Amino acid sequence: MMEADMENGRSYQERPRTFSTVRSKSSVPLAFRLLMRINPRALIILSLLVFSGVLYVGASTSPIVVFVFCICTLSLFFSLYLTKWVLAKDEGPPEMSEISDAIRDGAEGFFRTQYGTISKMAFILAFVILGIYLFRTTTPQQEASGLGRATLAYITVASFLLGALCSGIAGFVGMWVSVRANVRVSSAARRSAREALQIAVRAGGFSAIVVVCMAVFGVAILYSTFYVWLGVDSPGSMKVTDLPLLLVGYGFGASFVALFAQLGGGIYTKAADVGADLVGKVEQGIPEDDPRNPAVIADLVGDNVGDCAARGADLFESIAAEIISAMILGGTMAQRCKIEDPSGFILFPLVVHSFDLVVSSVGILSIRGTRDSVLISPIEDPMAIMQKGYSVTIMLAVLTFGASTRWLLYTEQAPSAWLNFALCGLVGIITAYAFVWISKYYTDYKHEPVRLLALSSSTGHGTNIIAGVSLGMESTALPVLVISVAIISAYWLGQTSGLVDESGNPTGGLFGTAVATMGMLSTAGYVLTMDMFGPIADNAGGIVEMSQQPESVREITDVLDAVGNTTKATTKGFAIGSAALASFLLFSAYMDEVASFAQLPFKEVDIAVPEIFVGGLLGSMLIFLFSAWACSAVGKTAQEVVNEVRRQFIERPGIMDYKEKPDYGRCVAIVASASLREMIKPGALAIISPMAVGVVFRILGHSTGQPLLGAKVVASLLMFATVAGILMALFLNTAGGAWDNAKKYIETGALGGKGSESHKAAVTGDTVGDPFKDTAGPSLHVLIKMLATITLVMAPIFL
Repeated sequence: MMEADMENGRSYQERPRTFSTVRSKSSVPLAFRLLMRINPRALIILSLLVFSGVLYVGASTSPIVVFVFCICTLSLFFSLYLTKWVLAKDEGPPEMSEISDAIRDGAEGFFRTQYGTISKMAFILAFVILGIYLFRTTTPQQEASGLGRATLAYITVASFLLGALCSGIAGFVGMWVSVRANVRVSSAARRSAREALQIAVRAGGFSAIVVVCMAVFGVAILYSTFYVWLGVDSPGSMKVTDLPLLLVGYGFGASFVALFAQLGGGIYTKAADVGADLVGKVEQGIPEDDPRNPAVIADLVGDNVGDCAARGADLFESIAAEIISAMILGGTMAQRCKIEDPSGFILFPLVVHSFDLVVSSVGILSIRGTRDSVLISPIEDPMAIMQKGYSVTIMLAVLTFGASTRWLLYTEQAPSAWLNFALCGLVGIITAYAFVWISKYYTDYKHEPVRLLALSSSTGHGTNIIAGVSLGMESTALPVLVISVAIISAYWLGQTSGLVDESGNPTGGLFGTAVATMGMLSTAGYVLTMDMFGPIADNAGGIVEMSQQPESVREITDVLDAVGNTTKATTKGFAIGSAALASFLLFSAYMDEVASFAQLPFKEVDIAVPEIFVGGLLGSMLIFLFSAWACSAVGKTAQEVVNEVRRQFIERPGIMDYKEKPDYGRCVAIVASASLREMIKPGALAIISPMAVGVVFRILGHSTGQPLLGAKVVASLLMFATVAGILMALFLNTAGGAWDNAKKYIETGALGGKGSESHKAAVTGDTVGDPFKDTAGPSLHVLIKMLATITLVMAPIFL
């Protein structure tokens, strides 16, 4: 056909473009395919029966749980409304739909394969956990409540697998909406920038609401089920204050899936991006997302599997880990203070995130379309519009958080304690806003740091790299200061709340920090919306470029894409801050768990002891080695993509003249297989390292008469890994985001514009930053929380 077209004088550019179908079988998960085969009426009846059962279990637990279930259910209906609204928009001309179909096929095909691999590893780890728990010792509290080893083993494994399943569903939801919204944003950009912005925000909002809702629903259902099944608080059974510890497996399962999803998706998206940019932009001088680039479809697929699916699993894990750690600390404090009804302190995190769903929904709806002209006015740019929505969300969050503390944290023992905890929440909300602002300052090209980085490109590639590295290092200072002030302020407010134990010692400090963490994540729904906006806008720009729309349309998507880079960077900063606080909470829970098992006091870790200091060194080394392997994986895979793209340009010279069509499927296959292969090594390092270190030093401790040595060394490893990981993640995320937007700034026409020497140097910097900001950096804050949950789950093997 191609030869006949060329004989008739028609070029590839003039012919309708079609793309290789990557999908070989249905990419819809089996569970969803089975549900679609059920009669609609039967499905409605089944749903009502399930909801009635859930409500019954919730009512048997606490009215607070019923409130949480109702809010989550309403939020799911709201997400369905957003889905219907987005999917009702048109997909544009046929060439846009063809490109979108190719992206969707590639993303869903890779998702199916990747999560198939992850699920196999999850089942293997579940059997390992089962074996450990069947042969581990039990605490006196567990023995008193009648919980045997087998029961605890099956509970932990079931929680782990449920957490892994929900994390996977969260990732699927994130990708499902992005691969359908991208073409609708592209089509809307032909009419109005504001309409395109609104579609991208509402598509991201659908994913965000579902992810937060699933995290809250999952923990609440698990808590209620265990409460009813184990007969909690009945004579001779478990106390309600000990129940949250049974949920730790859920957080571990979520962390496990999120880590491998972030690694695999990050390697995929950045290897394709680097390969496409190095050959397409630098060597061939063609625009970004040009249809002549053989790696362009792989690049656009990567945006969905790396930035949408992985980020959905990541934020799900963040919320689940924070809820569980806060519930543990709330129960512990209530027990020490002999509070008559501790359910308010335990269930407080679930209520906070229920209100998060409400305020985030209002924030999403506050961004409306207009009938303005096509171009966005410089006065009301997309970032300003989204910031207004965030401001609305924050103001509502402050009000609902204060109401929640008065409702659930008021106690006659300390009548003013709720006010102190409300202030702790305010500290967390301010911390979240500060993180968003700091990340925006260092990554938005409207501010000086990125413009100076762009200016360094005018003197060459080397000076661009030097300036980017120094910017990333500098950007760690303000966030660390903010985290430090937040932790100390919240701890002090908790300590002075008036809650004391039997000896009269203040006990609210750690719970105050937990409340601050909840405050920071009280707007998680809207923050995740901003995060999902980025890859959707990026994909929309690629579809516009590949379908060769007018330059005015590309200008709109370029503006949205640049804002998307900033929102992704800000939400990564937000995630790092929340990871730091959540890890601090889980670390405290780990020390309590060890003390409970060992029946020995464990309140501090002395790094002056050589073995414990070595544990800290190993923890710091783990962060650097993990980051190195993650970046190396991107580099190796990108080399394969570069070689393939060069080969196609050499063997098919007609590609540059639109006379031959690139083999997009070949590049998709290369990055798909390589990313699955390369994600195993750094992921295995993260899981095996803490267990290996703990077991080795446990053996050494028993031989030298130090029964807690293994647990103390692991605690040191966790502390140092958290500190080093926070700093490394801040550096990687900010430097990568700044390099990307410095390139975008030059592409607006500054410093010579596209194709200039400054632009080529900026592309090099962006290429270096790609694995920083989308592979190693995001994976690190997942790693930090996974280390905390795995040490908590595996605590018995260190004794």
